[in-house]
Amino acid sequence: MAANNLVLIPGAGGVGRTVFEQLRAQDVPVRFMVRREDERAAELRALGAEVVIGDLTRPETVAAALHGVTRMYFAMRVSADHLLAATVVASAARAYGKLEVLADLSQMTVSQMTATSTEESHQQRLHWLAEQVFDWSGLPVVHIRPTAFLDTPLFTTMAARSIQENGTIALPFGTGRTSPIAVDDVARVIATVLRDPAPHIGQVYELTGPRSVDMTELAAEFSRALGRPVTYTDVPPQTWQAQLPKLGMPPHLEQHVATMARLHRANRYDRTADGVERVTGTPAQSIEAFVAARRDLYLGRTTSNG
Repeated sequence: MAANNLVLIPGAGGVGRTVFEQLRAQDVPVRFMVRREDERAAELRALGAEVVIGDLTRPETVAAALHGVTRMYFAMRVSADHLLAATVVASAARAYGKLEVLADLSQMTVSQMTATSTEESHQQRLHWLAEQVFDWSGLPVVHIRPTAFLDTPLFTTMAARSIQENGTIALPFGTGRTSPIAVDDVARVIATVLRDPAPHIGQVYELTGPRSVDMTELAAEFSRALGRPVTYTDVPPQTWQAQLPKLGMPPHLEQHVATMARLHRANRYDRTADGVERVTGTPAQSIEAFVAARRDLYLGRTTSNG
């Protein structure tokens, strides 16, 4: 590998951690920028990554972290600071960086938005605006727009709880269709772009699972994967949303989750795209394959062999 292909990844977890695992397998050097020294930072160092302390909203730390970096992945957890961070990164990269690519993790809902649309969440609007900032910056940007993640609590821990209790997936999605995607598949796309940026500069990649299903069909995929009956229960939206405050989410995140549920019910997530296969050469995994790989989570089993 070339000596000047250092990749900067903000944060120690999430999609970025999976991207790191993909890049590490290809001997691509990675620098993480994390907000504090902790066990996760130490673990990343032990795995061979460089780790620096910084904050995407503080220009001086972003500029320092960019030193010697030619490729950057931009992403944050759901945060009201998303647009601020994007603007700081764009300005610092223009002033101090020498980037060959900035891989921006956006959201597929942006593809359906306009400059004045109002049906989306605050977070989705921030993603739309951040894309504008990156485009205006003149940096070599690639926008990566995944649909809803299979790995979210909606389809993992919350689904596992209701499956174990009564064999159902209980969500307020009505007859809306969805095509959720696994983090692993999104990370494969990002890692491919970061390994060899040139063919991808200026592209927008929309990422979904292989097919769009209604919730009864989704439950059927769970049934096949788990070898037990799983059905869908349509929860009234008001009833479901009233439970959200009990989960302890910040208001910005709670509003985003509630909006995602409303847009699902309105069938805004009925979409498919072949971005994963186009970029990586391998299709995105199915819901059934994702669930089958996590049978113990959904069935409430513990494993003795790790």
